[in-house]
Amino acid sequence: MIKRSQIFLKQLVLLVDGVAVSAAFISTYFLRQQIHYQHVPALKSFHSYLWLLWIVVPIWVGTLHFMGAYRELRVKNFRQILLIILKTTVVGLFIFGSFVFILKLHYVSRSFMVLFYLLSLCFISLERAFLIEFWHVMAARDYFRRKLLIVGTGTRARKFIRTTQAHRPWGLDLVGLVDLDPKLVNQTVEGIKVLGTLDELPRIFQEIVIDEVIFVVPRNWMGRIEEPILHCERVGIRATMAADLFNLNFAKAHPSDFEGIPVISFETTPADEWKLAFKRLFDIGTALLGLVLSSPIFLVSAILIKLTSPGPVFFRQVRCGVNGRRFTLYKFRSMALDAEKKLAGLKHLNEMGGPVFKLTNDPRLTPIGRWLRKSSIDELPQLVNVLKGEMSLVGPRPPLPEEVAKYESWQIRRLSMRPGITGYWQVNGRNRIKDFNQWVRLDLRYIDEWSLSLDFKILLKTIPAALLGTGAK
Repeated sequence: MIKRSQIFLKQLVLLVDGVAVSAAFISTYFLRQQIHYQHVPALKSFHSYLWLLWIVVPIWVGTLHFMGAYRELRVKNFRQILLIILKTTVVGLFIFGSFVFILKLHYVSRSFMVLFYLLSLCFISLERAFLIEFWHVMAARDYFRRKLLIVGTGTRARKFIRTTQAHRPWGLDLVGLVDLDPKLVNQTVEGIKVLGTLDELPRIFQEIVIDEVIFVVPRNWMGRIEEPILHCERVGIRATMAADLFNLNFAKAHPSDFEGIPVISFETTPADEWKLAFKRLFDIGTALLGLVLSSPIFLVSAILIKLTSPGPVFFRQVRCGVNGRRFTLYKFRSMALDAEKKLAGLKHLNEMGGPVFKLTNDPRLTPIGRWLRKSSIDELPQLVNVLKGEMSLVGPRPPLPEEVAKYESWQIRRLSMRPGITGYWQVNGRNRIKDFNQWVRLDLRYIDEWSLSLDFKILLKTIPAALLGTGAK
């Protein structure tokens, strides 16, 4: 309801920007064709340049997005927008120039690139100036504003009112409130007048213009609002019900449809399918590249393990993945063959509180195994688990089933996301963390704050963490 118009506006402006950049690129080609000066060859055929649109348009639009050009579109003035476009021109020119240099596209001259970005700057600036003027004219005629009637006056309704009033650019006008209590009629709540009771909704519809009715009511009102919602349906006015019916701490509500049945999902993990798909594609590509580049390390590690201790090169262990799914995790073997038998005699030396066993100077480690652990090379075979979809590059570490059996209920949520080779715990001083609860809180923080940029930051921090020897115990 509220976000839909914002998303549409953002997508519309993004599309127009793409068209403007394409027009600038095509204009650049034909304008450059008309410019002749000594020692500069003529341009190649138009088709030789046309495919570059698939590169320059995403660069331009992506850089504009990164610079904040699509945030708060209705409230930015032209000076703010022009500054963003100027920054985008400089950054975009550098990115495009790097692309041309890396691919050795010698026929794309520097003069062509500079002319293209200057024209793009002009085209997008003119386009945004036109859009600003268009929005001002439409706003003056009340075309972009929606008139809302809110049912409810409680705590949640008051919060909804304050949120709406704090976001005037959304284009929402609160025309009044409705409540069950007749005593509240004609009183004001957060500066908005109560126009009548719920039974008087048909009368209110006839007296004032209303585009949408928002039901922000407590759960015990559910039996009283069916008829008002059906009346909204009969008269053709959109009815929307606030979904925050429960006082959840971190779960996010996502409305959906199940073969015509409206449903609301309360999710504690990221739900953006496109971002998650990109994360998976990035995992696959990086794991494949990592396996190829680290193949010499695999060979040397395998030889050293075989030469220094009897037993297999790889260690296999059952771990718990997403929501407790079990899989076989692969590592380079870093311990003696009888390590599991000796574990019981070492339990009293555990340095980690909770169900996890961690010991800095574990006597079960082989000399080569100690080095493999210190450098985190023992984790490299888990790239195979990443390819199989059992793990991700970044995520909470996969626990043992017997550890999960000892979890408290709140700790189980760390299994709600695909486990990773590295994560928040690894890059935040895992060798200094002695409390399992603190470890879990870091994992839950990662789940709650997850983003693609956070994954990249963790990956970048993992490299120095491994090189400096703050690896696994």
